[in-house]
Amino acid sequence: MPKERVQKKSRVHKEIQKEGINFNKEFGQHILKNPLIITSMVEKAAVRPTDVVIEIGPGTGNLTVRLLEKAKKVIAFEIDPRLVAELQKRVQGTPFKSKLDIVIGDVLKSEFPFFDLCVANLPYQISSPFVFKLLLHRPIFRCAIVMFQREFAQRLVAKPGEKLYCRLSVNTQLLARVDHLMKIGKNNFRPPPKVESSVVRIEPKNPPPAVNYQEWDGLTRICFTRKNKRLSSEFKQKKVIELLEKNFRIHCSVHNKTVPNDFNIKSKIEEILTTNQFADKRARHMDLDDFLGLLHAFNVEGIHFC
Repeated sequence: MPKERVQKKSRVHKEIQKEGINFNKEFGQHILKNPLIITSMVEKAAVRPTDVVIEIGPGTGNLTVRLLEKAKKVIAFEIDPRLVAELQKRVQGTPFKSKLDIVIGDVLKSEFPFFDLCVANLPYQISSPFVFKLLLHRPIFRCAIVMFQREFAQRLVAKPGEKLYCRLSVNTQLLARVDHLMKIGKNNFRPPPKVESSVVRIEPKNPPPAVNYQEWDGLTRICFTRKNKRLSSEFKQKKVIELLEKNFRIHCSVHNKTVPNDFNIKSKIEEILTTNQFADKRARHMDLDDFLGLLHAFNVEGIHFC
């Protein structure tokens, strides 16, 4: 069995050298080579002839070309100039050339244009910041079909009480409906990554929830620091108490309210948690409604998280 693996690795390396491309691990370059998976991703995106689609990390263009067949325009974000040249070469002299725009650079530092869909085999190391850049983009897009590392995808869709349920789960599900579509094995990429992959559908909630996301993120950051602990324990941490007292005093100053001389932020926090029956709850078992209720309970008392 080990002998077969060595032969397969050698064959893949020869294919890469033959094409003149050495893929850069720093950029997370793993080219999706299975045409059936590419076709399935495009079909699940339900691309319309009037759609503008963004793609992240197009690589050599296997997915890009299939998107160009369906969409009005594809805007591809690529950080590697060598692969930009490869992609340009692939569409040169075809009707697709006029439908393809390539943005060279780091997608996390780039401004998104207007778009309807996002379809991407994403470099896995940018997964978390990319998801929230995508979901906080306005105007709201229709949906995204994105390839992630398997465990990251499982965290996105995890439900309260499940092992992988975390801050990423609840923050994403506040802003979007997330569905796991299919599992993808390592051997569908060139070169194969060290981890298994999954394709996820992300559909932003429209209209978006009437919640200050920075506030929400500040709350969930505290709650999931130790997700198995009771909230009464989480909110007793010195740094948390100092932050909330600072924010409370700023809130009072902005709204011309006087802070009582006997005001004690620690006692106030305990009162809010106990009165609203959150003191004994643990983040790993709380759903969206629980967190919304907790945020509201603090906010009505003038305590904020950002």
